[in-house]
Amino acid sequence: MHAVGRRFDCTDADQRAEGLREAAAAVGRGELVVLPTDTVYGIGADAFTAAAVTALLDAKGRGRDMPPPVLVGTVRAASALVEDLGPYGQDLIDAFWPGPLTLVCKANRSLSWDLGDTKGTVAVRMPLHPVALDLLKETGPMAVSSANRSGSPAAVTAAEAEEQLGESVAVYLDGGKTTDSTASTILDLTTAVPRLLRRGTIPVEKLRGIIGYVATDD
Repeated sequence: MHAVGRRFDCTDADQRAEGLREAAAAVGRGELVVLPTDTVYGIGADAFTAAAVTALLDAKGRGRDMPPPVLVGTVRAASALVEDLGPYGQDLIDAFWPGPLTLVCKANRSLSWDLGDTKGTVAVRMPLHPVALDLLKETGPMAVSSANRSGSPAAVTAAEAEEQLGESVAVYLDGGKTTDSTASTILDLTTAVPRLLRRGTIPVEKLRGIIGYVATDD
Protein backbone atom coordinates (compact mmCIF):
# COMPACT_ATOMS: atom_id res chain seq x y z
CA MET A 1 0.00 0.00 0.00
CA HIS A 2 1.20 3.51 -0.70
CA ALA A 3 1.58 6.14 1.99
CA VAL A 4 -1.42 8.43 1.70
CA GLY A 5 -0.85 11.36 -0.65
CA ARG A 6 2.91 11.78 -0.27
CA ARG A 7 3.88 15.29 -1.39
CA PHE A 8 7.33 16.16 -2.75
CA ASP A 9 8.68 19.71 -3.09
CA CYS A 10 10.06 19.72 -6.64
CA THR A 11 11.84 23.05 -6.08
CA ASP A 12 14.28 21.05 -3.91
CA ALA A 13 16.63 18.94 -6.08
CA ASP A 14 16.71 15.93 -3.74
CA GLN A 15 12.93 15.89 -3.17
CA ARG A 16 12.37 16.38 -6.90
CA ALA A 17 14.49 13.33 -7.75
CA GLU A 18 12.81 11.22 -5.06
CA GLY A 19 9.36 12.47 -6.03
CA LEU A 20 9.88 11.61 -9.70
CA ARG A 21 11.06 8.11 -8.73
CA GLU A 22 8.06 7.59 -6.43
CA ALA A 23 5.61 9.01 -8.96
CA ALA A 24 6.93 6.83 -11.80
CA ALA A 25 6.71 3.76 -9.55
CA ALA A 26 3.14 4.67 -8.52
CA VAL A 27 2.08 5.08 -12.16
CA GLY A 28 3.66 1.69 -12.89
CA ARG A 29 1.50 0.16 -10.14
CA GLY A 30 -1.65 1.66 -11.65
CA GLU A 31 -1.95 4.40 -9.00
CA LEU A 32 -2.75 8.09 -9.45
CA VAL A 33 -0.31 10.99 -9.24
CA VAL A 34 -0.69 14.77 -9.29
CA LEU A 35 1.80 16.75 -11.36
CA PRO A 36 2.36 20.39 -12.30
CA THR A 37 1.91 21.38 -15.95
CA ASP A 38 2.28 24.63 -17.88
CA THR A 39 -1.45 25.33 -17.43
CA VAL A 40 -2.94 23.91 -14.19
CA TYR A 41 -2.11 20.90 -12.02
CA GLY A 42 -3.06 17.54 -13.51
CA ILE A 43 -4.13 14.20 -12.06
CA GLY A 44 -2.53 11.41 -14.06
CA ALA A 45 -2.52 7.66 -14.57
CA ASP A 46 -0.92 5.18 -16.96
CA ALA A 47 -2.85 5.62 -20.21
CA PHE A 48 -2.62 1.87 -20.94
CA THR A 49 -3.98 0.63 -17.59
CA ALA A 50 -7.78 0.68 -17.90
CA ALA A 51 -8.36 0.31 -14.14
CA ALA A 52 -6.09 3.29 -13.47
CA VAL A 53 -7.97 5.46 -15.99
CA THR A 54 -11.25 4.40 -14.35
CA ALA A 55 -9.80 5.36 -10.94
CA LEU A 56 -8.83 8.76 -12.37
CA LEU A 57 -12.37 9.39 -13.63
CA ASP A 58 -13.78 8.21 -10.28
CA ALA A 59 -11.43 10.54 -8.34
CA LYS A 60 -12.69 13.47 -10.40
CA GLY A 61 -16.32 12.39 -10.21
CA ARG A 62 -16.52 12.01 -13.98
CA GLY A 63 -18.06 9.41 -16.26
CA ARG A 64 -16.70 7.60 -19.30
CA ASP A 65 -18.41 10.21 -21.48
CA MET A 66 -15.58 12.65 -20.60
CA PRO A 67 -12.38 10.73 -21.45
CA PRO A 68 -9.13 12.34 -20.28
CA PRO A 69 -6.52 13.75 -22.66
CA VAL A 70 -3.13 12.03 -22.94
CA LEU A 71 0.11 13.85 -22.13
CA VAL A 72 3.38 12.77 -23.74
CA GLY A 73 7.03 13.56 -23.09
CA THR A 74 8.14 13.40 -26.73
CA VAL A 75 6.68 14.06 -30.17
CA ARG A 76 7.59 10.48 -31.11
CA ALA A 77 5.36 9.17 -28.31
CA ALA A 78 2.47 11.28 -29.62
CA SER A 79 2.98 10.00 -33.17
CA ALA A 80 2.67 6.40 -31.93
CA LEU A 81 -0.74 7.14 -30.39
CA VAL A 82 -2.46 8.50 -33.49
CA GLU A 83 -3.42 7.11 -36.91
CA ASP A 84 -1.97 10.22 -38.50
CA LEU A 85 -1.53 13.91 -37.76
CA GLY A 86 -3.34 14.97 -40.93
CA PRO A 87 -2.12 17.81 -43.13
CA TYR A 88 -1.79 20.30 -40.26
CA GLY A 89 -0.68 18.37 -37.18
CA GLN A 90 3.08 18.46 -37.70
CA ASP A 91 3.11 22.20 -38.43
CA LEU A 92 1.11 22.85 -35.24
CA ILE A 93 3.44 20.62 -33.20
CA ASP A 94 6.50 22.41 -34.60
CA ALA A 95 4.97 25.78 -33.71
CA PHE A 96 3.41 25.13 -30.30
CA TRP A 97 4.86 22.01 -28.62
CA PRO A 98 5.82 21.63 -25.93
CA GLY A 99 3.04 23.99 -24.89
CA PRO A 100 -0.65 24.56 -24.17
CA LEU A 101 -2.14 23.13 -27.39
CA THR A 102 -4.15 19.88 -27.24
CA LEU A 103 -4.69 18.15 -30.58
CA VAL A 104 -7.60 15.75 -31.10
CA CYS A 105 -6.64 13.08 -33.65
CA LYS A 106 -7.89 9.68 -34.74
CA ALA A 107 -6.39 7.16 -32.30
CA ASN A 108 -4.07 4.39 -33.49
CA ARG A 109 -6.44 1.43 -33.85
CA SER A 110 -3.75 -1.12 -32.97
CA LEU A 111 -3.40 0.19 -29.38
CA SER A 112 -5.09 -1.76 -26.60
CA TRP A 113 -6.27 0.89 -24.17
CA ASP A 114 -9.53 2.25 -22.79
CA LEU A 115 -9.77 5.97 -22.03
CA GLY A 116 -13.58 5.98 -22.02
CA ASP A 117 -16.04 6.86 -24.77
CA THR A 118 -13.53 8.44 -27.17
CA LYS A 119 -15.32 7.57 -30.44
CA GLY A 120 -11.96 6.44 -31.82
CA THR A 121 -10.13 9.69 -31.09
CA VAL A 122 -7.44 10.78 -28.66
CA ALA A 123 -6.65 14.27 -27.33
CA VAL A 124 -2.87 14.55 -27.03
CA ARG A 125 -0.51 17.24 -25.71
CA MET A 126 3.14 17.73 -24.78
CA PRO A 127 3.28 20.12 -21.80
CA LEU A 128 5.95 22.78 -21.34
CA HIS A 129 6.91 21.94 -17.75
CA PRO A 130 10.22 20.31 -16.73
CA VAL A 131 8.72 18.16 -13.94
CA ALA A 132 5.89 16.92 -16.16
CA LEU A 133 8.27 16.18 -19.05
CA ASP A 134 10.73 14.32 -16.81
CA LEU A 135 7.93 12.16 -15.41
CA LEU A 136 6.40 11.47 -18.84
CA LYS A 137 9.75 10.41 -20.25
CA GLU A 138 9.91 7.83 -17.43
CA THR A 139 6.33 6.58 -17.56
CA GLY A 140 5.38 6.94 -21.22
CA PRO A 141 1.99 8.41 -22.20
CA MET A 142 -0.27 9.30 -19.26
CA ALA A 143 -3.98 10.00 -19.14
CA VAL A 144 -4.06 13.41 -17.42
CA SER A 145 -7.00 15.61 -16.51
CA SER A 146 -7.13 18.77 -14.42
CA ALA A 147 -6.51 17.98 -10.74
CA ASN A 148 -9.90 18.86 -9.32
CA ARG A 149 -13.30 17.37 -8.63
CA SER A 150 -15.61 17.81 -11.59
CA GLY A 151 -17.37 21.17 -11.36
CA SER A 152 -14.82 22.66 -8.94
CA PRO A 153 -12.09 25.16 -9.88
CA ALA A 154 -8.91 23.71 -11.41
CA ALA A 155 -6.00 23.49 -8.94
CA VAL A 156 -3.10 25.89 -9.47
CA THR A 157 -1.13 24.53 -6.47
CA ALA A 158 -0.45 21.01 -5.22
CA ALA A 159 -2.19 21.93 -1.95
CA GLU A 160 -5.40 22.84 -3.80
CA ALA A 161 -5.24 19.54 -5.66
CA GLU A 162 -4.71 17.61 -2.41
CA GLU A 163 -7.63 19.40 -0.79
CA GLN A 164 -9.96 18.13 -3.53
CA LEU A 165 -8.48 14.71 -4.33
CA GLY A 166 -6.99 13.65 -0.98
CA GLU A 167 -6.29 9.95 -0.50
CA SER A 168 -7.24 8.95 -4.05
CA VAL A 169 -3.77 10.11 -5.15
CA ALA A 170 -0.56 8.26 -4.23
CA VAL A 171 2.02 10.97 -4.99
CA TYR A 172 1.76 14.76 -5.25
CA LEU A 173 4.57 16.51 -7.14
CA ASP A 174 4.63 20.11 -5.91
CA GLY A 175 6.17 22.47 -8.43
CA GLY A 176 4.85 25.64 -6.82
CA LYS A 177 1.99 27.73 -8.15
CA THR A 178 1.43 27.30 -11.88
CA THR A 179 2.28 30.34 -13.95
CA ASP A 180 -0.83 30.20 -16.14
CA SER A 181 -4.24 29.08 -14.88
CA THR A 182 -5.78 29.18 -18.38
CA ALA A 183 -6.55 25.77 -19.84
CA SER A 184 -4.91 24.55 -23.04
CA THR A 185 -6.44 25.37 -26.41
CA ILE A 186 -8.10 22.27 -27.93
CA LEU A 187 -8.12 21.81 -31.70
CA ASP A 188 -9.90 18.95 -33.50
CA LEU A 189 -7.89 17.59 -36.45
CA THR A 190 -10.25 14.68 -37.24
CA THR A 191 -12.29 16.68 -39.77
CA ALA A 192 -11.27 18.18 -43.13
CA VAL A 193 -11.14 21.66 -41.57
CA PRO A 194 -9.49 21.99 -38.13
CA ARG A 195 -12.12 22.97 -35.57
CA LEU A 196 -11.59 24.85 -32.33
CA LEU A 197 -13.16 22.84 -29.46
CA ARG A 198 -11.99 25.01 -26.55
CA ARG A 199 -10.50 28.47 -26.37
CA GLY A 200 -7.40 28.51 -24.20
CA THR A 201 -3.92 29.93 -23.80
CA ILE A 202 -3.11 29.95 -27.52
CA PRO A 203 -5.48 32.34 -29.34
CA VAL A 204 -7.18 31.19 -32.53
CA GLU A 205 -5.42 33.97 -34.48
CA LYS A 206 -2.05 32.31 -33.74
CA LEU A 207 -3.39 28.96 -34.96
CA ARG A 208 -4.62 30.61 -38.16
CA GLY A 209 -1.17 32.17 -38.59
CA ILE A 210 0.25 28.65 -38.89
CA ILE A 211 -2.43 26.66 -40.75
CA GLY A 212 -4.77 29.24 -42.29
CA TYR A 213 -8.46 28.46 -41.69
CA VAL A 214 -9.74 27.27 -38.30
CA ALA A 215 -13.47 26.69 -37.81
CA THR A 216 -15.06 28.12 -34.65
CA ASP A 217 -18.60 28.04 -33.32
CA ASP A 218 -18.99 31.81 -33.44
